[in-house]
Amino acid sequence: MTVVERRVRSARPLDAASTLRMIGRNRHDHAVRVDGAIVWYVARTPEGPLTCRLEQMDEHVIDAQMWGAGAAWQAEHLPELLGDHVEYAPLPRIHDVVHAAHRRFSGLRVPRTRRVFDALVPAVLEQRVVGVDAIASRRRLIRRLGDPAPGPAPDGMLVPPSARAWELLPSWEWHRAGVDSNRSRAIVRSAGHAVRLEETVGMDRDAAYSRLTAVPGIGEWTAAETAKVALGDTDAVSVGDYHLGRFIVWALSGNDDGDDDRMLELLEPYRPMRQLVIRLLELTVSMPRRGPRAPRVDHRRN
Repeated sequence: MTVVERRVRSARPLDAASTLRMIGRNRHDHAVRVDGAIVWYVARTPEGPLTCRLEQMDEHVIDAQMWGAGAAWQAEHLPELLGDHVEYAPLPRIHDVVHAAHRRFSGLRVPRTRRVFDALVPAVLEQRVVGVDAIASRRRLIRRLGDPAPGPAPDGMLVPPSARAWELLPSWEWHRAGVDSNRSRAIVRSAGHAVRLEETVGMDRDAAYSRLTAVPGIGEWTAAETAKVALGDTDAVSVGDYHLGRFIVWALSGNDDGDDDRMLELLEPYRPMRQLVIRLLELTVSMPRRGPRAPRVDHRRN
């Protein structure tokens, strides 16, 4: 199989691992694996399946090898995948915790995969459920529908299914994976509009969010979760998240009784880099989670 090679050299520090971890859900994710200086990324591009091996040569240089029908397409868009597609506004020095996190992860970027529907599916699966349940559901569905990754991808990495495959998935498969009808309907509806959703890559931010949220079942939270990965929205904020408001308020003010309004107030000076700040805090700050938990789904027989 032919391999396509490309080197990305940036004047700014560029960290492939911390940047692409935003796409994956855990260390056994089907789409992203990190092994020291090596990052593996698997996707279904407009041209077909892709496996990409990224090697961090130094803080400014990343070498890539790509296999599959989508290799040439990804080579063209590789700087965007690594978040090197925009000029990053300097972060104001307001909170020491943000300044320290930025110094530690100076190469962190917000990736832009250009794969809108593929980013939307896991976001919908995570609506109103415990994260581990959403990951278990996604893993089961990807194993059922995904295709083997081209080239020398690590075991267990799979190319996500096409929108048409999601659209045709029978109801009992959703049920076996622990996905309720509201979430399954949102994904099926989105699959039917996948071509229109992919067009948001070329739209301005407001128009893109308007088109995403026009699909029933896709609200502000899901749109932001999708845009921060697929569109590379450096300013995305997932309002309505069960934990995020309280976490950000606690990280920036020490108050453990925060909400979305207070979070937005504290993040306002960081526009248009609020998503970058959120990600920096998620990488460097730990906060014990308290309060009621959503019920778990039993996946043992699934």
